[in-house]
Amino acid sequence: MNVAEISQVALPLLTQFGLRVLGAIALWIIAQWLIDFGLKLLRRAFRNKHIEPTLVNYIVNIVNVILKIVLIVAILGFFGIETTSFAALLAAAGIAIGAAWSGLLANFAAGAFLIIFRPFMVGDTIQAAGVTGTVEEIGLFTTTINTLDNVRTIIGNNKIFADNIQNFSANPYRRVDLQAQLHHAVDPADAIGRLKERISQIPHVLNNPAPDVEILEFNLAGPVLAVRPYCHNENYWQVYFDTNKIIKETFGQAGYPIPEQRYMFSGQSPDGTSANVVQRTSLGKG
Repeated sequence: MNVAEISQVALPLLTQFGLRVLGAIALWIIAQWLIDFGLKLLRRAFRNKHIEPTLVNYIVNIVNVILKIVLIVAILGFFGIETTSFAALLAAAGIAIGAAWSGLLANFAAGAFLIIFRPFMVGDTIQAAGVTGTVEEIGLFTTTINTLDNVRTIIGNNKIFADNIQNFSANPYRRVDLQAQLHHAVDPADAIGRLKERISQIPHVLNNPAPDVEILEFNLAGPVLAVRPYCHNENYWQVYFDTNKIIKETFGQAGYPIPEQRYMFSGQSPDGTSANVVQRTSLGKG
């Protein structure tokens, strides 16, 4: 076969191939423009619905990847390449990746639900997955919490979503739970009156609701008071420590005796007869 014959065969093939390449390029440009236009409309629709921007970005990115994969398969079909086996290969690869990334996908799904349902927001103080602290960032895979002792902790969203979540910032105020042990000889009503007066003067303690001071229980040392002031979440620990100080100062200024734990057990007297013996142990409080 001479050069003329080769050129006569090759020229139509090259022309056809070139036209297909130009068609594929045109198809890619037009389809890419349509995809970008559709994604802009989708993003605008989500924005009008006031959906979380982080969730919108991830949804738009996922749709973008899916549409580009479809576009690539369509271009391969335009060149006459069999795409059935290619689509099956993509499906098998998707299943394999999904199985390998099951934990990551679970965190992704949990992150989406956290953003949609909003059990907490950035800046809230929460307890979740055994961690207590302030939420610094909510991602689609992990949530970052700054603990009370200033340790940055990153937790998988699935672990948070599968566990109980306590949001200490959701309500306008919070109760501080403390106890005060009294000597059995102290009048509880007198102690309650003194504590209520002093605790209401602590900075950041709310007057509405007023602090609760009541008898919680009795033990061998005497009555136990429940001391419960209320405050805003950001003042919790300051009120907690100040209330402990006030309990100590109030009981000391009132001259209350130090509570003693009493233990009763049976023994024998020097003459051999049985007797009940009382042993006292100071609790060092009051």
